[in-house]
Amino acid sequence: MKAGEEGAASFHVLSFESIDGTNAEARRQLNTGAGAGTVIWARRQEAGRGRRGRAWVSEDGNLFCSVIVRPDCALGEAAQLSLVTALAVAETVDTALGGAVPVRVKWPNDVLAGGRKLAGILLESDSGAGDGAAFLVVGVGINIAHAPEATEFPATSLAREGAAGLSVVAVLEGFLDRFAVWYRRWSREGLAPVRAAWLARAAGLDGPVTVRLHAETLSGSFIGLDEGGALLLTPDGGGPVRRIAAGDVFFPVTPC
Repeated sequence: MKAGEEGAASFHVLSFESIDGTNAEARRQLNTGAGAGTVIWARRQEAGRGRRGRAWVSEDGNLFCSVIVRPDCALGEAAQLSLVTALAVAETVDTALGGAVPVRVKWPNDVLAGGRKLAGILLESDSGAGDGAAFLVVGVGINIAHAPEATEFPATSLAREGAAGLSVVAVLEGFLDRFAVWYRRWSREGLAPVRAAWLARAAGLDGPVTVRLHAETLSGSFIGLDEGGALLLTPDGGGPVRRIAAGDVFFPVTPC
């Protein structure tokens, strides 16, 4: 997919009945010369992964896909595609639900419907020459027919929220259309319009939040994103605003 292209027609989709994981297959395809715009889609994943190596429940009837892109930017800047992808997923979900359920984005890479997790995003990349990104694999999972139970953050599905009978193909095509639009805009205009649209959908904005980092846990108020897409937190008890590039976010009560 080139930055100037729009729509699902600009992608080359490789479909599988069952594989270990779409991100893993995308990396294998890269090793054999797969280009930007290649999409790996599987009806089932036997070893699906979320962030930090967590298992991703992968039942038939949900969407599991990975998109290969080659952004012309630094590796750190490529992480902004988590926000780009979240907007694409949120708009896809909005269309599927017909606006009947509030759809929000949860930093750094989740999409919520009715306050419950409906989709997740996993970015993986390798550096190229200098500090540039040689490629980026954008992994997406959307709960269409099923949602896992007993998860740390409550989950839901499109079917549970009232959009039963949707085909996985239709949701995939809708996502690829919206991803192409937002990827093109990010490529041409930078993060600013993406950041504005993301904040307009942000769950928990200006409210209390807990962020679990590798070596500490912070509590405070989620006050926005900086110009690079990092979360900004005003700590409880005062002190300087904290800029957080990676972490797990929790709300006292899941906001809609």
